[in-house]
Amino acid sequence: MKLATRHLALFAAPAIPIAALGMPLVVYLPPFYAEDLGLGLSIVGTVFMVTRLWDVLTDVLLGVVTDRVRTRWGRRRPWIVASVPILLLSVWRLFLPETGVDWIYLLVWLVVLYVGWTMLTISHMSWGAELSDDYHVRSRLQAWRQGGLLTGMVLVLALPAWIEQRVGGGGFTRSAAIGWFILALLPLTVAMATLGVRERPVRDTGESVGMLAAFKLAVTNRYMVRVLIADLCAGIAPGVTASLYIFFVEHALRLGEWTSLFLLTYFISGLVSVPIWLRISYRLGKHRTFSIAMLYMAGVLPFVLLLGPDDLVMVVVAYVIYGLGYGAAPVLLRSIVADVTDDDALRSGTQRTGLFYSLLTLTNKLGFAIAVGVAYPLLDLAGFDPQIENTADAIAGLKAVYVIVPVVCFVIAALTMWRFPLDESQQRILRSRQSAPEPPPAEA
Repeated sequence: MKLATRHLALFAAPAIPIAALGMPLVVYLPPFYAEDLGLGLSIVGTVFMVTRLWDVLTDVLLGVVTDRVRTRWGRRRPWIVASVPILLLSVWRLFLPETGVDWIYLLVWLVVLYVGWTMLTISHMSWGAELSDDYHVRSRLQAWRQGGLLTGMVLVLALPAWIEQRVGGGGFTRSAAIGWFILALLPLTVAMATLGVRERPVRDTGESVGMLAAFKLAVTNRYMVRVLIADLCAGIAPGVTASLYIFFVEHALRLGEWTSLFLLTYFISGLVSVPIWLRISYRLGKHRTFSIAMLYMAGVLPFVLLLGPDDLVMVVVAYVIYGLGYGAAPVLLRSIVADVTDDDALRSGTQRTGLFYSLLTLTNKLGFAIAVGVAYPLLDLAGFDPQIENTADAIAGLKAVYVIVPVVCFVIAALTMWRFPLDESQQRILRSRQSAPEPPPAEA
């Protein structure tokens, strides 16, 4: 199946609203419900952690189901289309709420949203993995998808940044702007992708696997275990910095009016870095390039602690430099998982792409759940309160959580993947063994 540039662009289009939804769920929505709607840090942190754990449970279930379902339109695109009405309804309720909502309201609509989110993201990633079996083309597909994600982040940040600087209005206005952006873009981009790119037939001769067997696969596949550990750490690290970002900029740097601008420069930097990391991976391999990117981010993040309210330009520079590492992990780990499915398909005779990507999203979401569910209560223990003038000790506690936990996680992720055995030459062997014709049955 030949993939022209227009196919890559159309395939990546839904990643724009995916990112426009995913990033605010971590960065904007928790402080919006905790501060603007007055639910409190611990309650909001607990609700987001519980619903993320629910999301984790549905990941594997939907991954298994999407692998089993066959339709005349394929096995990925129908799920992507079906996710749209679920997401539109839940986005409307979460991002444009009325005042006076309680934690039950937040819990219910987050549960609904995560069902649609799982249907969309797992199916979209699996579709991309199955469009090609080439080691580097898979990276290109994931790079285009990551480019779409980062474009979505940049676009969804541009509007709140403009509102903060020109209009004002606080969290309610910002949340509504993000919500309307997603509501407008999601159905349009899904239509573009599903109508403009067909699915590639996959070889499937084995038996499907149930839920318990899915978890067994996670702990027995010699490649996937290391990928899942790396992805868990790569989820906790940005989850901590993202969930504490608003508080860090507003209270530690005292530059709250520039929060969206800093994020905008960070994601633009990440977008620019995607082709750079992609080219490095052509020379060093995906796993080694991933490790280098993780060590890079661990090395540059602590420098934000040296900045203060009078260092506006330097804060921008710091987030640009830090953002250069952001484009590597999502592209390379997702491309590596596509290679891991080759190993599994060779052993089982079944293409279980949805299952393996559900395991990857499981650890990533678990990482973000741990980040929000642990970081917010830790701020409470440190005496930090976003609605008052905090003490120096409370600000120091905020800074410590913001930097130390991510740095440790980045280093663990790098060490986990440094000597990963499934490289380009090994994957080429797997491909050749998969495509080899089966021997004829022996004569009696």
